[in-house]
This record gives sequence, structure tokens and C-alpha cells, in this order.
Amino acid sequence: MLNIVLFGPPGAGKGTQSERIIEKYGLVHLSTGDIFRYNLKEGTELGKLAKSYMDKGQLVPDEVTINMLNESVEKNPAAKGFIFDGFPRTKAQAAALDNFLESKSVDVTAMIALDVPEEELKDRLKKRALASGRTDDANPAIINNRISVYKNETAPVKDFYQVQGKFHSINGLGSIDEITTRIFTVIDSL
Repeated sequence: MLNIVLFGPPGAGKGTQSERIIEKYGLVHLSTGDIFRYNLKEGTELGKLAKSYMDKGQLVPDEVTINMLNESVEKNPAAKGFIFDGFPRTKAQAAALDNFLESKSVDVTAMIALDVPEEELKDRLKKRALASGRTDDANPAIINNRISVYKNETAPVKDFYQVQGKFHSINGLGSIDEITTRIFTVIDSL
């Protein structure tokens, strides 16, 4: 089973590249954002539990997020593997994901990180704002904050996977096709 954590700062191209990875390798896309929105909208027990934390301005505990992921994994018993998008964001979440996958007798195959210089990220986010109308991508203060949060809170997760020999950095500059080719080369070598 091929399980990929696609990693990178806002604007690195994760969404674009995850679509291509899914198409080529037949993986199931697990976006924690989508899973959260579904559970909140449907008013599931896990959604209600998550909302109780969110309403207090607290982070949803990793256990709740893992339980939501588990439900999504269970809905796809014939999956060839999964691409994890938006999770893990901390070392604790990476450890929780490892434990969860171990309970399914599988593991994370690789963490693929898109490496893009900060100025290029800002440029891409501004262009995305114009193309998509996403206001969070148009505001320089929000962009700076998102990149800062990534550097301080999320980037350390790479150390977790480096220790396991599963971390692969990909040059995120160039055409979309060039970046895709680099990613496919790494996956095909696993």
C-alpha cells in the first residue's frame, strides 16, 4: 500500500500535484479540511465533538482527527493507498498517524515535501487570489502569517520523517510538469 504525506507551505502546489499523484497511482485523497467540513456539516458525533472544541477556540485534539481519518479509511477498503493532505501538522500528529496506520498493518511510505522559496510562494498566492478570488491569498499580512505558522509549527514534522528515512525534498520551482516528473521519480523509486 502506497501512503504519501504531501507536504509544503501554502502556495507550494500541493493541490495541483496531489491531483496528478492520485490520477497516476490510484490513491484516495484524504484532506483533513474536507473531512472536518463533512463531519461538521453532517452533524456526525465526531463533528459535534470537534465543534465543541472549535467553539471554545481550542484546537481539535489529535485523537478526534485520527478518528475522523479512520472513518474515511474504513470507507475505502479496496484503496491502493492514500495521500494525506493537511495532516500531520505537528510531530505529535505524525506519531499519532504512524500509530493509526500501524493498527491497520501499514505505514507512511514517504513524505514528499515541495521546497519553494518564500518570495515565489508569495507570488503564487497573489496569482491564485486573482484567479480564484480567495481573499486569504490576497492579503500580505495573512500570507506572511500562514508562511510563518508553517515554518514554526509544521516544518519540524520533516524531522520526524527524516529520522525514519522517509523524507524526500522536491524542488518546487519550474513548470507544473517538471515538478510532477520529479515527484513521480521519487515515488517510482520507493
